[in-house]
Amino acid sequence: MFLIRTCVALVVVVSVTTPLAAQPTLSSPYREELGSEIRGLTTKEIEDLREGRGMGLARAAELNGYPGPRHVLDAVQAGQFQLSPEQLAGVRHLFEGMSGEARRLGAAILTEEQALEAAFRAGKIDAVDLRARLTRIAGLHGTLRAIHLKTHLETRALLTDHQIERYNQIRGYRPGGTGSGQHKH
Repeated sequence: MFLIRTCVALVVVVSVTTPLAAQPTLSSPYREELGSEIRGLTTKEIEDLREGRGMGLARAAELNGYPGPRHVLDAVQAGQFQLSPEQLAGVRHLFEGMSGEARRLGAAILTEEQALEAAFRAGKIDAVDLRARLTRIAGLHGTLRAIHLKTHLETRALLTDHQIERYNQIRGYRPGGTGSGQHKH
């Protein structure tokens, strides 16, 4: 009995004397986003949506031999990749179309995200409203991803097998390339 009381007393003493610095922090990693114009998104996510950037949405295509038009154009500009004038015009056309549509959808996503945040800020959201808002946002994200993936398909169709292999080397996906072997789309 004495041993049990002594152990309980030691536990109480240890827990009372543990310094506050050793306590786990409850501070949120999201506190940095309090100043974001849309608190549910990072500043980078907002910029990427506005600019129509890929944000890794076409990674499944990119890593499996379906080049992205922006990366093809970058490689051409860097002098690492050759396209015929017709191919160059085609890839530019694909990129411009994708970019315009991605910016349009990005703006729609941002509008929906702003409305979602406003509803939370106002305390005027319920489960039904939440589901409807999230369904709209998810649909827009799905359409945005489809546009990026479709453009990778279309870009591949403009290139030869040799060009695709060269692209994969440049991007670091195949031996002999100049890339790091890891992809950040």
